[in-house]
Order: sequence, then structure tokens, then C-alpha cells
Amino acid sequence: MELLKQRIRADGLVKAGNVLKVDSFLNHQMDISLFCEIGQEFKRLFGDCGVTKILTIEASGIGIAAVTAQFFNVPVVFAKKSQSKNIDGEVFTSRVESFTHGRVYDIIVSKKFLLPDDRVLLIDDFLAKGSALEGLCKLVEDSGATLVGAGIVIEKGFQEGGALIRGRGVRVESLAIVESMDDKTGEILFRD
Repeated sequence: MELLKQRIRADGLVKAGNVLKVDSFLNHQMDISLFCEIGQEFKRLFGDCGVTKILTIEASGIGIAAVTAQFFNVPVVFAKKSQSKNIDGEVFTSRVESFTHGRVYDIIVSKKFLLPDDRVLLIDDFLAKGSALEGLCKLVEDSGATLVGAGIVIEKGFQEGGALIRGRGVRVESLAIVESMDDKTGEILFRD
């Protein structure tokens, strides 16, 4: 998606440790016009899959998933990173390691929101090492629902997550795949 790549080049900041900061438009301050373009692109890519639910993980994926869901006219379910008093009944759980936060989380979704007849599209802002997507895939698998694929805004193609998830047989569509980035020069190269 050329518009997204242009925005990453213009406003993304490369930091040491393979960190790409896009917080000015994607995962802190959110550019809703850009999110609409992203949502339309995910609809174009997955529109024929019969999606009934969009599943994401707390917190950065929620905005993108919510805007995308408008184009599919389906609800968004987000996996919570902690048990709370307002989650009642039985839950599906999975463990994920956050690349950004350097922590392991138990993610939780109420069983009443992921049903065996659902057709689930995963949406997330980043794919790096693949732990978050693996955890989301496990939630869908445990629910008996059908996983139709994963829509990723930015994939770090030089890290193992994309190959790991695709190796599981999951259809992954990433709108921008970063081939390499240099924290000294700020250069970001994309896969075609």
C-alpha cells in the first residue's frame, strides 16, 4: 500500500533494537483518514472470505480493527491482556510475548464472543516475531471458529514472525513489509 509506505518514510522513526516508531499516526496518535484507507484495503483483500468477526489484541490494534470492521459490518473482539471483573463466564486464554514491552501476557477472550460458526479475521498494527498473532491464532483454534487470515499494517520482514505464521498455513496480508531499516541513517527499505 503505497500511501502507507509514504507515511512511514515521512513520519516513521527508526530506533536502536529494530524499533520502528510510528506513534505519530498509527499506535498512539491515530490518523483516522489513513485508517479508513487501511480498512478499505483489508476489505479488498479479505472481502470474499465471509468474515463474521474481527479479532485483535489490546491495545494498539483496536483502532485499526474498529475502523476496518466498519467496512465488513461486523463486530470487533479484542483480546484483553489481563483478567478484569467485567469478564464473566468462561474464557479462552493464550500466552504472548510482547516485542515492544518485553513482557509475557496472558490474553483473554470471553467464550461468548468467539463461536464455532464464526469466520475470524485477525487485525494488528505490527508483525515482528509473531507471538501476538500466534496467541490470537490459538484463541481462534480453541474456539472452533474458522481463521480466514490476518491483516497486518506493518510487517518487519527481516524478523521471523511472518514466516512463522505463514508456515502454520495462515493467510497473512501485510500492507507494508519492511525489508530493512537503519537506526543510524533512518533509512527504511520495503519489500515490493
